[in-house]
Amino acid sequence: MVNGIWLAVLGILAVPSLVLARRPDAKEMLGKLAPYQGWMGAVSALWGVWGIISAVLNIGWLTEWPIYWATWLADSVLLASLGLILGIGVLKTFIKQPQAQAKLDQTLAKIAPHQGRLGLAGVGVGAWMIVASIVFH
Repeated sequence: MVNGIWLAVLGILAVPSLVLARRPDAKEMLGKLAPYQGWMGAVSALWGVWGIISAVLNIGWLTEWPIYWATWLADSVLLASLGLILGIGVLKTFIKQPQAQAKLDQTLAKIAPHQGRLGLAGVGVGAWMIVASIVFH
């Protein structure tokens, strides 16, 4: 459930204009989270990469628990993608090699145009994870 809430919050941070269009009173809440957005993104990117690696290493679960495995992989990909978008500034402070920073910039250039869709997908998958954890546990 916590992972679902975290992913939904990242999705909301990625598409604040859509949230504010529906809920103008959410501006204050988003303002409180904005100073931490970079760190939340950086941690999420690293956690997402770890989740992708773990999901691939546990691909055998696909035959036994396909929905769980697909949700795990979707969550991890969205965490890595949204985390990179939101936390690129913080991540660059730790990466000193110019080649690695250039690779980060290239990856960001590829996924940044999809930020809105990734944010909405993050909210959707996060909501699914919350509902599934309540219903199935």
